[in-house]
Amino acid sequence: MIIRLKELARKANTVHIDEVVDLTDVFKQRNDLLGFGPLHVKLQARYHDGAAEVTGELNIEAEQPCSRCLTPVKQKLDIPFHETFARAADGSKPEDEDGYVSREDEDIHYVTDEKIELLPYVIENVVLALPFVPLCVEDCQGLCPVCGKNRNEQACGCKQDKTDPRLAGLADFFKS
Repeated sequence: MIIRLKELARKANTVHIDEVVDLTDVFKQRNDLLGFGPLHVKLQARYHDGAAEVTGELNIEAEQPCSRCLTPVKQKLDIPFHETFARAADGSKPEDEDGYVSREDEDIHYVTDEKIELLPYVIENVVLALPFVPLCVEDCQGLCPVCGKNRNEQACGCKQDKTDPRLAGLADFFKS
């Protein structure tokens, strides 16, 4: 997935990118993913005000364990994609006279090369969109810390009212 800034500026129209990407090499070391499908990439790149603006959507199906009960959770992720690339002579962001980068320029990737490889930016967006705490249901009760049974399937009856012995003296203090 490469876009060329000069070609994009000359065409003065939108370039469409519609690809399917295999992320097996990217996710092979991830223990938080039980499975995933191919990544469907639908992007449009257009040259606007001296910069290449790439927008679109990324779609992937991912399976992760529930963070409370470890049940596999399948999810279809629809990830919005928006990145802006501009050419810079030395690859640095332009600064004002005080040395600060403006808010507008913070979201722009300044590149020195004429061609831009989009795959690292696509992968970054996918990784950041993966749920950090996936849940099978919003009110998942999780696993019993005593016997390990899934409390969503059946109640285990284990007594879980354990008081930390270091704080047992405080329990009498609040009984008035």
